[in-house]
Amino acid sequence: MAFVGIFGYFTFNVIVGFIALSMESSAAIGVAAGVLAVAGIGAGLVLAGLRKPWSMGVGLGLMIGWGLASIVSAGYCTGLNPAMYT
Repeated sequence: MAFVGIFGYFTFNVIVGFIALSMESSAAIGVAAGVLAVAGIGAGLVLAGLRKPWSMGVGLGLMIGWGLASIVSAGYCTGLNPAMYT
């Protein structure tokens, strides 16, 4: 189930990323970074806290997806790179 969470996060990341970059605003990128962090980490912690087998897998997958997207893209895909705000 972790693969479902990772795939779900990457799909959500692509959609939010295209919307934020199409607005061409630093504020939109900041809001998108917050939404992606809440979706990846917040929803992942909530799902992992439910302590059901499927929710643990999906929750961990969301958090792993956020971490992988941050590391592999040097923060560009999750809004962590400060160069995006200048």
